[in-house]
Amino acid sequence: MSASPVASTDARRWSALALIALAQFIVIMDTSIIGVALPEIQTDLGFSQEDLSWVFNAYVVAFGGLLLLGGRLSDLLGARRLFGAGWAVLAAGSLTAGLAGEVWVELTGRALQGVGAALIAPSALALLMTLFGSRPQELGKAFALYGAAAPAGGTAGVFLGGVVTQYASWPWVFWINIPVALIVLALTPALMPSGAGRRGSIDLAGAVTVTAGLAAAVYAVVRAPETGWGSAETWLVLAAGAALIGAFVAIQARRREPLMRPGIWRAPNLAGANIAQLLMAAAWIPMWFFLNLYLQQVLGLGAFASGSALLPMTVAIMIMMIVLAPRLISRFGPKPLVVIGLFLLGAGMFWLSLARPDGNFLVDVLPASLLSAVGMSLAFIPSLGTALSGARPEEGGLASGIVNTSYQVGSALGLAAMTAIAAAHGAREPGDPVALTNGFSAAFLGAAALAVAGGLAALVTLRSAPAVAGGADGGGASEEVPA
Repeated sequence: MSASPVASTDARRWSALALIALAQFIVIMDTSIIGVALPEIQTDLGFSQEDLSWVFNAYVVAFGGLLLLGGRLSDLLGARRLFGAGWAVLAAGSLTAGLAGEVWVELTGRALQGVGAALIAPSALALLMTLFGSRPQELGKAFALYGAAAPAGGTAGVFLGGVVTQYASWPWVFWINIPVALIVLALTPALMPSGAGRRGSIDLAGAVTVTAGLAAAVYAVVRAPETGWGSAETWLVLAAGAALIGAFVAIQARRREPLMRPGIWRAPNLAGANIAQLLMAAAWIPMWFFLNLYLQQVLGLGAFASGSALLPMTVAIMIMMIVLAPRLISRFGPKPLVVIGLFLLGAGMFWLSLARPDGNFLVDVLPASLLSAVGMSLAFIPSLGTALSGARPEEGGLASGIVNTSYQVGSALGLAAMTAIAAAHGAREPGDPVALTNGFSAAFLGAAALAVAGGLAALVTLRSAPAVAGGADGGGASEEVPA
């Protein structure tokens, strides 16, 4: 007997969700997979110590700066079309970065990867809402799977980077994307809803000013440890970044069809949820970055061993987000989870700041990292769902672009700031475990402060939504979209 049309449609929808979650996993993994490979990239391509961080930042700035444009294009051209285009650009950037023989080629490839990710991320979220937005009972489960892919991609990227760097070579941290992109491009036409685009203009001036403004801000913070926080260069570049972002805001207020309609911020809880996402990322990304450095440079673990040491965090995140978070959202509503989750994330960071120069993984890393993972798991999904739920249906791509922008901007600025703090407190001496630990501890404390600030902001800005009992299947999914 052949499968019923309903069963076939359901199977295709969940297969499409698997592809969407894979997209989220890859675009976040690409921010972290290069971490372990950086020393070899520096040696082979001749990066200076101060410029090496741009292997990370070239991706994040292009990704975060162009997400609003990606969201707008998703609404205008259709999410499926942009999803496929993004994977093609990501594959081209990955090929370029892996083949690079010079610094400028490497940074070009990384920036191209960021452009591809900026097209993929908002269109993936728009596709998720198209597939599940009219099915509230399933939407909570879909968000759980999608949400677990982001932090899992960040931590798994460190592990995969260690495996690839130790047993293959550093170009494979980029080339690993190419077969994945080819598989996704082959499956997208059959699995993803087509979705018609709509007429409208593209705000290129807005895209250029916001991307340039974010790039200037990140550049100033990254360079500050070398030039000095009180130097004219630091403050001039920061002022230029602020002026460009101000110009972006002014452009949006004047245009008939802006890149980001200012009125969208009147949607319930949109601003508060985006603040939570920004500060969450600003704490979480520096945490795994410096934790990996502590494992390798202080505890002396190799690339593979340090990546393996982060796997318990990944497993905890997957279990919490897929199994527990949807049930807790349906029982208590999103606001309490966002607040408690960010406070627990801050507590985990504070615990990590107590790590010792002569410490060990079981005492100094494992319990604190698991507490951080629990906090991230509780806060991520409800803040993401809250950020998306208030937007108009035709602005789903824009809302997803905004929340992804918040996360990526938080990642870039948080890592840049914590890097400066770590350097100022002694993390400039690679051979001195005491100095390194002091610097890393300062960075963990700074990240803890950001997480707590995010919890306080969520407590003040988010409106409470009524908790709704889970469905009859016991899945714990909410009967309505989190708001």
